[in-house]
Amino acid sequence: MKLDNVFKKTRLASGRKGYIALNSARPEVPEGLLRKCNKCGSAIIAEDVKSDYYICPKCGGYFRVHAYRRIEMVADEGTFEEWDRELVTPNPLDYKGYEEKIGSLKEKTGLEEAIVTGKACIDGTETVLGVCDGRFLMASMGEVVGEKIARAVERATAERLPVILFACSGGARMQEGIVSLMQMAKTSAALKRHSDEGLLYISVLTDPTTGGVTASFAMLGDVILAEPKALIGFAGPRVIEQTIGQKLPKGFQRSEFLLEHGFIDGIVERPQLKETLSQILTLHEEKGSTTAVEESDLSDGELTSKGMEITNSLAEAWDRVQISRMNDRPVGSDYIRELFTDFIEFHGDRYFADDKAVIGGVARFRGIPVTVIAQAKGTNTKENIERNFGMPSPDGYRKALRLMKQAEKFGRPVICFVDTPGAFCGLEAEERGQGEAIARNIYEMSALKVPVLSVIIGEGGSGGALAMAVADEVWMMENSVYSILSPEGFASILWKDSSKAKEAAGVMRLTAEDLYRMGIVEQVFAEPSRYTVENLKEVTHKLASGIEQFLIRYGQMSAAELTAHRYERFRRI
Repeated sequence: MKLDNVFKKTRLASGRKGYIALNSARPEVPEGLLRKCNKCGSAIIAEDVKSDYYICPKCGGYFRVHAYRRIEMVADEGTFEEWDRELVTPNPLDYKGYEEKIGSLKEKTGLEEAIVTGKACIDGTETVLGVCDGRFLMASMGEVVGEKIARAVERATAERLPVILFACSGGARMQEGIVSLMQMAKTSAALKRHSDEGLLYISVLTDPTTGGVTASFAMLGDVILAEPKALIGFAGPRVIEQTIGQKLPKGFQRSEFLLEHGFIDGIVERPQLKETLSQILTLHEEKGSTTAVEESDLSDGELTSKGMEITNSLAEAWDRVQISRMNDRPVGSDYIRELFTDFIEFHGDRYFADDKAVIGGVARFRGIPVTVIAQAKGTNTKENIERNFGMPSPDGYRKALRLMKQAEKFGRPVICFVDTPGAFCGLEAEERGQGEAIARNIYEMSALKVPVLSVIIGEGGSGGALAMAVADEVWMMENSVYSILSPEGFASILWKDSSKAKEAAGVMRLTAEDLYRMGIVEQVFAEPSRYTVENLKEVTHKLASGIEQFLIRYGQMSAAELTAHRYERFRRI
């Protein structure tokens, strides 16, 4: 079916308070040429809006997009094959007037139901698509919507294809009662089977995504993206206000609110959506087989046979502590930028917040997909405050674990960069279960079925560091430190005098050299005498060679061999 023909049968969405629509104004020019944006009130040319991703050229507000037009925006031309268009909407409650309403909507919209499903290519990658269309009973989920999603996901599972669902819905369909409610279970169960086969599901949330759709397929994506300022929530704002008798804050339940509170991976502008989807799909085309890494020439002599290289071994422990804390020392984001390509940051723990003290996402290392996670200090005072000086809250550890488990599902190696004075110890961290979050990371990392490498690049403070360092191997930068707690804390607890921190550092054996000799870490990498971003390449060149060797070695192990090796690594300490 040609998408243009379908679109010609449709009309631009009518206006409704609270979102942008293209409403007909009283024209003094030929009818249909001008429309009015009910967000900013400006007169706009309809064809300009159509050609610019349905975005208001005056205020940048997003208009809702018809399902077939949405498919045109993201799918390669001529590749869409529609599925299950023939399904007939039932009337399980014998609800008066329902069948007539459905018939009228079919004629008005050119749709058979509130979702269009099928298969298409996005930049050459074959994928299953499902796109809700708000013109059809506000894309509410009745039996046919649930059935079309379930069938599409089942077929994707059988054909081992990724799934992308675009949500735009008012929730469950009232006219179908309990039958509609059951579609939440049906779609979720189909997605669970798809996930258990190690297949990718991307959920794209558009305005609005509410009710039973939010509480089922919309929030179950391996990756959840949203358009800017989309309304997303279980109970609508009006229902909440009427229930609690309070005025909701500005921006409540919008995409930006959900990103801040850890429920979505990112907000993507509509013009960049196809490119972003393509990049994510490509990173998941093959499971992260590390055997794809080819051996390179590692005979440059920069790593000794013992993996140990110390250029300043006479420096005192306290000096190394001070160096590890230098403001201009490279931080996690610097290593990610230098060592990896195609990095896409994913946000949020799916529970409470997006902790900016932890950065994580997917990337490529020399061509293969990997998951990269870094404890993140800032490069200036403002950034340090924003990132809580690299001290993660429970939300940060839960985000890290979510990404590790996602890596396990897709067979990607995990590479962690550790740099924290310690886990945040504030009141709110305790209220949200800091100890449990750290314990859960340690517990789960011990048995991850993919290679795990942790590199301590600055401070490795206590359990806050260990929660990202239960790995097959742990490496350290020459002037990084790794310890039970800070020297100040050690001196305060044992000697009741935090001013003896320098003496404590010498006793604690927290330097890379000490820890290598104790068998706690496997490799140590030399640093320039003054280590900054300016000379970072001198270190990352050697580090990249080491990572390549690691991926080759551990990529050849089975899941059982990996978990047994990791267990024995810690068992012998």
